[in-house]
This record gives sequence, structure tokens and C-alpha cells, in this order.
Amino acid sequence: MEQTGLRPKPMPGQNRPEAGGQDPVRRPHAAPRRGRRPRTLMLGLGAGTALLLGGIGIGIAVAAVTGIAGVTGPSRQAPPPVPAAHATPTAAPAPPAATLGVEVADGEKAGALVVAVHVPGPGYTAGLVRGDIVLQFGAARVDTAADLARAVSRSRPGGAVLLTVRHGSGAYQQLTVTPGLVT
Repeated sequence: MEQTGLRPKPMPGQNRPEAGGQDPVRRPHAAPRRGRRPRTLMLGLGAGTALLLGGIGIGIAVAAVTGIAGVTGPSRQAPPPVPAAHATPTAAPAPPAATLGVEVADGEKAGALVVAVHVPGPGYTAGLVRGDIVLQFGAARVDTAADLARAVSRSRPGGAVLLTVRHGSGAYQQLTVTPGLVT
């Protein structure tokens, strides 16, 4: 018997049955597959609906617990206080703080590692670059990023300050920086 493209070839070691006999190899039939797609579709839609409704329920529960207005009803906050007839003096606004326009992190050794320089900014104008390590700000020694932040906040905006910097190449340099205002 000649093999065609429509018939599967027999597996090695198995002979084709004679024309009148039963086939010993079990072949799957298409009949058990009927009804699988509608059943799968219905199960998928049911699972999706359950997940959606469960998510909505969890969202409503979280909103009720946290007290988000609009979900659980009107807000139950106290009304704003009525201003008194006599005005009390308010606190004066904080004086403007000085900034270098750089972002720093703690270095491996002593010093504040410059990780970003804002352009334009006082640090960029002075010549700071990413990778520099600030060792001294004016008379204050800088061991950590917090030390540099304290020294800059104590400085006067607009006044020149001498920085001691170690570059990534290992060279030391003294730069003059003029801290600016935070706006």
C-alpha cells in the first residue's frame, strides 16, 4: 500500500494491520473535543467576572477603612475654624535657604560624593562634576552628605565659599562657589 500525505506513517517497529483487521494503535477521535470551546469560554468568563467583582469589593473595603470621601459618603471632617475677630500675629516666613545645586551621597571614605549637578546652578558654575568628592566647605570639614547639607544651610546665599574637592582622577582642587537661593 502506498503512503500518501493524508495518512500518517506508521511508527518504527509497528506494522500496519491487514486490510480487514482491527488497528491495535489507539487513535484519538474528534468526538471528545466537541463542547470544549464553549465550556472553556464559559469558565473563563466566570473566572474573569469573579476576579473583577472581587477586586471591586476589595477596593470598596479599602476605601471604607481609609475613609476616602465619595465612596463611603460625605466626609466627616471638622469644619474649618472661624477666624477670630482679633488677629494674632503669624509666624514670619522662613528665611531663604542656600543651595549648591548638587545631589550628594555618602562616599566610600570621608567626603560627600556628588552624584548629580543641576544645570544651571551654583555647583555647575563653580566647576563641580559628577563623581567629585567634597571634602571641605569653607571652614567646615565634610565627612558625610549630611555634613555638607548642614554647612550649606548655615551659609549665607550670595557669599563666596571655598570648596576642597577630590576629582575622580584623584587630583585635589579648591573651587570657589556662591550658594544660591532655593526658589
